[in-house]
Amino acid sequence: MFVIGLTGSIAMGKSTTARLFAEEGVPVHDADAAVHRLYEGEAVAPIEAAFPGVTQDGKVDRAALGQRVAGDKEALRRLEQIVHPLVRGTETEFLRKAEASGAAVVVLDIPLLLETDGDKRVDAVVVVTAPVHVQRARLVERGISMERLEALLARQMPDAEKRKRADFVVDSSQGIEHARVQVRQILAAVAKMPKRR
Repeated sequence: MFVIGLTGSIAMGKSTTARLFAEEGVPVHDADAAVHRLYEGEAVAPIEAAFPGVTQDGKVDRAALGQRVAGDKEALRRLEQIVHPLVRGTETEFLRKAEASGAAVVVLDIPLLLETDGDKRVDAVVVVTAPVHVQRARLVERGISMERLEALLARQMPDAEKRKRADFVVDSSQGIEHARVQVRQILAAVAKMPKRR
């Protein structure tokens, strides 16, 4: 089974690209969606123990947790030590099920793939990109403030560096059909590539 690692900075079109892979019949593990589920389940007790008062009604209050760790590297590191192993557990289970079902290719959609050395766990890295003006316009549309954007970008590797480390780059700025063609080309290419894990 060939494992593709999909990543890209905020508002570059990564989620849309993940959906295009899914539409081609490729199983996709969404790390962000896994975190959302964990914040309503397994992660609640350890997060409350580490950051008292950030859970409510048996769920992690994402806004309260965000405020608690914002600008505090040590707090963020503690949070990641709780969440990352749990997310990896959901990823391992996903890979096991996909392999058992006979999937030839799967996608791990991981926002911080390169920042967390996740590229060592995959056979090829796909980076989704768009020009900066497109990224900013998308963020304005989503109502994300420039301060929040700067905070998010500070945690992410620069887009140019991600593209350098990619096996494939998807340019999401020219519409969904253009992106779909690129996804199909990637799937055709990986069918002939050796695994490197």
